[in-house]
Amino acid sequence: QVQLVESGGGLVQPGGSLRLSCTASGFTTGNYVMSWYRQAPGKERELVAFMISVGGKARYADSVQDRFHIARENRTYMWLQMNPLKPEDTAVYYCGARHSSFAYDPAHWGQGTQVTVSS
Repeated sequence: QVQLVESGGGLVQPGGSLRLSCTASGFTTGNYVMSWYRQAPGKERELVAFMISVGGKARYADSVQDRFHIARENRTYMWLQMNPLKPEDTAVYYCGARHSSFAYDPAHWGQGTQVTVSS
């Protein structure tokens, strides 16, 4: 059974930085696409970034391009460096994974970690 655990959220001032981590367990053999999503109050969950594979290309939402950086150190560990943060980045951030070579919409989700950007 796949489990995803996020960590690293918190309260930060505008212009500050945070690094979120996601640790996966229960992966079978084969490739897993890993991703970050977020959901702000009153809004739908949206894609932030994803990587098809370890060492593969990253893809970002326009709203975070050039501010966020996603990386996978191995098959089961991923992080998201975020800076500079803006108030509109406030949301619950979720780690996602799918057993696939190309599809990035998650079949598995973490429990989420809160990021609040406020002065």
